[in-house]
Amino acid sequence: MPSVLSLRTADLDEARWAIGETFYASHIDRLSRSDDVGASLDVVRLGALTVGEVGFGTDLRLRFGELGAYHVDVPLSGSVQWRQGTRAPEIITPERAGVFQPDGVTTIDRWSGGCRLLAVKIRTADLERHLEHLLGRPVRTPVRFAPGLDVSRGPGLSWARLVRTAVRDIQDAGELVHRPLVAAPLQETLLSGLLLAADHPYRDELTQPSAPAAPSHRPAPVKRAVDAIQERPEHPFDTAELAAVARVSARWLQEGFRRHVGMSPMAYLRDVRLSRVRDELRTAGPGELSVGEVAYRWGFVHLGRFARSYRERFGETPSQTLHAP
Repeated sequence: MPSVLSLRTADLDEARWAIGETFYASHIDRLSRSDDVGASLDVVRLGALTVGEVGFGTDLRLRFGELGAYHVDVPLSGSVQWRQGTRAPEIITPERAGVFQPDGVTTIDRWSGGCRLLAVKIRTADLERHLEHLLGRPVRTPVRFAPGLDVSRGPGLSWARLVRTAVRDIQDAGELVHRPLVAAPLQETLLSGLLLAADHPYRDELTQPSAPAAPSHRPAPVKRAVDAIQERPEHPFDTAELAAVARVSARWLQEGFRRHVGMSPMAYLRDVRLSRVRDELRTAGPGELSVGEVAYRWGFVHLGRFARSYRERFGETPSQTLHAP
């Protein structure tokens, strides 16, 4: 079950406690004479992920042991100088994120005062299991990420925007973030996006097209996934679970849906859910339902995006459907 910690404090010991509660036990040392560390944390645990915004108002040094998890820091302002294991020191900025391995003693030599960043902690076993689902085979060695990720352009920028959007959606969702229907797609999106954006030995294999499927009809794996979605669109499916239902790899399923359905599995699931929302709105009696109530029930957290998707799909707003004679 996801949990949230939100904290503003000038006290170093309280900041140290909060970092330990949400991310990792640490030693924090002041590098300036300021008594006010100006710490701010807004963090949520979301299954395999811990995601949040962290900031300090003064220069600090943070010392950790081995993290025991994959981790990415995406600065919004300022800079961080860090090192891990025997690697050379790295500097992360709003143009270059830092990617940390689970192993190797980790030190942030200087967190510049005023630096705010988006922090993403990922449980090791969950990321490696997700990679296996995407590849459709076991992964025998740990994922060794390059230490830097360009977030100024290309896939890195796209992933950083996903993180920012996820943090905003989590904050907007309130209690809905506790529901698997909402939490599971957020986790899958962030895990898949990182594996496609960051440099690691498996990335080329992930981006290669899978073997073509027979064009004459929907193959049995695609049909099994389609049937599962149609039977239980309210279930918090993700691509990995649908691939297990279909008995193929996640990468094969993605390609099979593209060829034979014309969209990704998750886009198809969203389309089915939109149709179920429409069915409810069309049959509701006066005053029985609200648009937000129905949208939330089917996993649409951001009502503005839901309304745009609905209008694009059906040519009218949800309210128009609800109030149609």
